[in-house]
Order: sequence, then C-alpha cells, then structure tokens
Amino acid sequence: MPQSSAQVTAAEISRIAGVTRATVSNWRRRHDDFPIPSGGTDSSPLYDLVDVRSWLGARGYTATPDPAEELRTTLRLHQRGGGLTGSLLPLVLAAAQCTPEERTALADLSDPSLIVRAEGASADVADLLPGAEAARFAGEDIDALRALLRCVQGDGTGEAALAVLAERELEDSAVGGTYRTPAPLADLMARLVPGPCERVLDPACGSGSLLAAAARRETGPGALYGQDAVTVQAQRSAVSLLLAAPDADVRVRVGDSLRADAFADLTADAVLCNPPYGDRDWGHDELAYDSRWAYGVPPRAESELAWVQHALAHLVPGGHAVMLLPPATASRASGRRVRMDLVRSGAVRAVIALPPGAATPLHVGLQIWVLRRPEPAGPERKTVLFVDTAEAAGDRASAGPASGARGARAALDWPSLTEAAVGLWSAFAQNPDVFADEPGTAVAVAVVDLLDDLVDLTPARHVRASRTDIAPADLARETEDVRRRLIAGAASLGEAARYTGWGAAGPKPREWRTATAADLARGGALTLLRTAPEPREAAGEASPATPAVLTGQDIARGTAPSGRPRSLLTGSPPVVATGDVLVRAVAGGDGAMARVADEADAGALLGPQIHLFRPDPARLDPWFLAGFLGSAENITAASTGSTVVHVSPGRLRVPLLPREEQRRYGEAFRRVHTLRSEAARATALADATARLLAGGLTGGGLIPSPPSPEDAGTSDAESS
Repeated sequence: MPQSSAQVTAAEISRIAGVTRATVSNWRRRHDDFPIPSGGTDSSPLYDLVDVRSWLGARGYTATPDPAEELRTTLRLHQRGGGLTGSLLPLVLAAAQCTPEERTALADLSDPSLIVRAEGASADVADLLPGAEAARFAGEDIDALRALLRCVQGDGTGEAALAVLAERELEDSAVGGTYRTPAPLADLMARLVPGPCERVLDPACGSGSLLAAAARRETGPGALYGQDAVTVQAQRSAVSLLLAAPDADVRVRVGDSLRADAFADLTADAVLCNPPYGDRDWGHDELAYDSRWAYGVPPRAESELAWVQHALAHLVPGGHAVMLLPPATASRASGRRVRMDLVRSGAVRAVIALPPGAATPLHVGLQIWVLRRPEPAGPERKTVLFVDTAEAAGDRASAGPASGARGARAALDWPSLTEAAVGLWSAFAQNPDVFADEPGTAVAVAVVDLLDDLVDLTPARHVRASRTDIAPADLARETEDVRRRLIAGAASLGEAARYTGWGAAGPKPREWRTATAADLARGGALTLLRTAPEPREAAGEASPATPAVLTGQDIARGTAPSGRPRSLLTGSPPVVATGDVLVRAVAGGDGAMARVADEADAGALLGPQIHLFRPDPARLDPWFLAGFLGSAENITAASTGSTVVHVSPGRLRVPLLPREEQRRYGEAFRRVHTLRSEAARATALADATARLLAGGLTGGGLIPSPPSPEDAGTSDAESS
C-alpha cells in the first residue's frame, strides 16, 4: 500500500510561499482549485504537501523557506518526533564549530556518508552536554539532518537551530513556564555586577541568556556554571555557552538546584538568576533544616526567597547576586521575617523596578534585586537603594519636543533604561553615604526605616514618597509645562488627522505584481546594507567626535539617533543618508517598524539590528518603499523565530508600480507616519499630565483651585 504524503497546516503553507496566513485564507476562498484538506479538522485542516507545492509552483510561489522555518516544519513532519530532537542538539554544537566551507562540504555528502559523519560528531561532543548520549540516525532522519545543517549555515552561530530544537522538545515534553530572559535585560543584569568576576553561577540557567551576557562583558569570567531542572534547557545552555565563550570553563548540569545542588561546594564571585516564580512545591518540607537558610526558613509560598538564600549561600564574602523576581516578593506578608533579616544583615543592596513588558510575564513589572553576601568584618550597610525605572521612563516620555524627540516612547528604551539603572547603582555602590537621591526615580532609604511591620521593599512605595521633597511651586510649574505641551500636541494631532487624500479602491481590493527586495537589489533598484556586531574583545570607547548611532529603539520611538558608537563592526559602518529607508531587524513590540531617514538622521552610523534600504531615486520613491516594507503583513511574511522574531530583508515584497503612482502612495504613507507620531506624542503627554496631577494631588503638593464665581453660580442653579 503506498505511503501517504506529509501533511502541512495553513501556517506552514504561508511559510513555504513566503506570504501571510491571511493570504492563504484568501486563496482558499477565491481559488476553486486550491488543494482540498486531506486531514485535520474543520477549524485546523491539514493539506497534502505534494499537492500544495504543485499548486504553488503553478502560480510562481516558489519562495525558499527560511532555514529555521524549514527545520521547524521538517521536525513536525518527522515520524520520530521529539526523540529525534534530543539527538540533534549535540549536532548544533558540532556544526557551529565547523567553518562555512566545512559545512558546505558536509552538505555535499551522500545520505549514508552524512549519517556516518553525524553519528561521529554526536559521539565527539556528547560528553560536553549534560544528559546527552551518542546518537544513532537512520535513513528517515536525513531530511532533518540536512535541514539542521542549512539552519546552522544560515546564521553561522547555531542559535536559530537551538531555538527551534528547544521549542520542539519543550512542546513534546509538555514542560511549561520556561521563558528566555531577553538579551537587553540579561545585559543589564550582568552590568549590575561590580568589577571582574572569575566564577559566575546561574542555578536556574534556562537557555543560558544570563551566563552568555556575563561572557559578553569586556572582562568576561573564566568559569561559567549553570544548572536547570529541564534537560533540554540545560543542553541548550551548554551549547550556547560553549559557542559564545570558547575559552571559558563551561559546566552545566541537569537537576533541581534547591533539592539536588550540583555545585554544593562552589563559591562564586557572582550569581545571576531568573528563578521560577510561584512554585509551592519547591521542597519546603524536606529542606526545612537546610544550612542555606541563614536568614530564616522560607515559607512554603516564598520559593523566590529560597532562591535568594541559595544564591547568597554560593557567594564568596562580598560577592554579588543579581536576581529577577516578581514584585510580590518585595511585599508579601508571608516573607516579612526573611526580608527583615536580609535587610538587617545588609544583604539587600538595591531593588530596581522594571516597566511592564521587560520580560515574561509581560503584564507585570518585574524587579531586579541586587544582593551582596555580608563580609564577617565588613562595613555596616546603613542604606538600601530603590530605583523605579517605570517612573523614569514616564518622565522621559513626557519630555516631548523639548528633548529633541520626534515622538513619544512606544517601546522599552533599553539603552536609556540600562544607562539610568547602571549609573544610579554605580553611584550608590561607590559611596552609599553620600548618594544624592533623584526624586521620583531613585532614593536611598535607611535600613532602620525599612524594618517596620511590613518590611515592604517595593521601589514605588519609597521612590514616590520622595516626591514630597519637591517644592509645591516647582511641582506646579512642571505640571503646567507638561499640560501646555499636551495642548500643543493635541492641536498637532488634530491637524494631522485632517488628511483625507484616500478613497475606496472599488468593489474588490486592488492587486498588483510584486518583487522581493532581494530581486530589486539584484536589479539595481536599491542597495541593502546592515551593520554586524563587533566581537567583545574589539569593543572600545568612542571619541567625542564620533557620530551618534541610529538604533532600532530610535525607529520604534521616532527619536533622533541616540546610540553610542560601540559594538559596531571594526572599520567603517554604513552611514545613514537622507532618503534611506530603515527597517528594524527584530519584529515585535510597539512603535514603527520602518521610517525614511531625514536631515536629522543624515550622518549617523547605522546601528546593529537594522536593515538599510537605499533606493535609486529615479526608480523608487522612499516613502512608498518604507510604507510597504514596514506593513504588518509584509513583516509577518518575512519574519522567522518564536521568542525573538527576525526579519529577513530579502523576503520583503514591494509592488511594481510606475514612479508617479509610487509618489502618490508615498505622500499618503508620509501623512500616515505623521499621524502615528503625533498620536503617540499626545498620548504620552496626556499620561504624563495625568500622572503629575494625580501624584501632586494625592501627595499634597497640589490642591484643587476654589471654584470661580461663575462655577459656583452654576452649581447652585443645578442643585435647586
């Protein structure tokens, strides 16, 4: 009996064709010859892969899928499922350690020869990964092996392949609650550790983001230690670290660090950790008499405080731990006694509140705790630093035009947030006794003032209280200044909304022929440029005369170039020119995905994670190009990845229209850009005005004005 062909979902059809899910849905409704479902359900049909490819080929949709998406689809269709995924993880390390030429030679091998080489490579590196064993492959695995090889060749680092394999393995094992710490947050946490560190530990290392961030520092550690309860996470972390820090001593183990500490005898110079949250089954009963609880036995509901004490127990005296914790850890009544001993002993040095969206769960404003293991004869710690970066972010958003911004902050401004948090912590750590508070943002609170009935370490509680030190007259002037800017911003928004240069296309939406950006580049209609990150050892300080760097956050927020000339390719990075079209290379978040460079951008250096499209003015209108390149459907169709979604610039599609028609579309897109910018600015100013008014009224710095005689007369008339 002949074997049936593989089946694919509508989402996989969109990836094969390089279009959006909505386009596939339109094809199903509008084309009678679209392949009929061969399986699945009415709500989630499956289609015969051979039929789909035949139908797409007949219509010219032969786009090559992104290597990561190809690997993802191949694994889903493979009969061995998750059993194969675990066997492929060691091969990512082996393939990433090869040169591009060696990987090309492997791809040219026959199927039997490639299987033999894969088994040998797996055996060579299996000892380096926790829980890994030498794998055996069969003929049915060859498609997955070649897809993996293409994926590693695609990015050269193996990170994309690691993400796909870990995603698939976690799905198959039904493990939940595993989230990757975003790279900007990991870098911030690593920078909060003072001075060079030889040994760094992460007892809940997950995918290894925090340890990788420690390795990226200019004085990277010589030894990296990680442990995770999920095998695939520990293996992924080991592969990432072995590739990111080849000169470091990397040791990653599988197991629950609280119940089965793999590094029980280790004392590290620093601990970085984003532990599991809200775990009531963390081992409270069997660990009740554990020697790690130097600050009190953590209650059953306080697993986070168990991780805090685990981290402190692994530090050398004077060593620092930086931990990402939920806000409830700072205030829950059940943890009051442990928090009291942590504060009284001087172990808690700072608590930094992050805005919502910094990390999963995105709706919660998480907190960074900076801890230090007390030294037996060390100085007494009299104060604790509290920083509210959410308040600082709101203050920067309210600056509006006065700060030189083109629009309001629509996404997390990681560079500014990082510099603010690191700067405040560094100033405090250098000399806590003379730290100058920043009302509304940072305050140093005496330990004795924290040891009350609550021992509440929530930064907002202490930082907002510090605003009462602002003179009422100064607060009133600040509030009135922001209010006046809001009135001007609302007027500008109203003017932008008057644009009516559009109309219905007709009975059906307009359709047009398109070309990919890669095709346009080959035809000379545009040039595609980007900047690659510089190796860590080559980074250095820039001279004051070096131009600013245009960053992805600048595009999202609509601000002028704000980056520093660090982490750029050695030599001459691309210089932005007026009329260039700039597209963020990482999709997601709020704010614009693309914009046209103006005079304020000209001369800036192109930052990493940005694609620069330089159109030939005689053939492409810049605003027309920016409008279509940055459209949501186009970005979705050209994006790959799960946790971090990368935009493949060559796959973005542009309609083929005459130059005059491009100009009309370009003018419309320019008006839309203005409307979006003015709306974002007005929204931020409205939020800032309301925040200042509410805070001033509740804090006593502002009082309601008495009613005017006219208002009083109206009230009397209404009451009668």
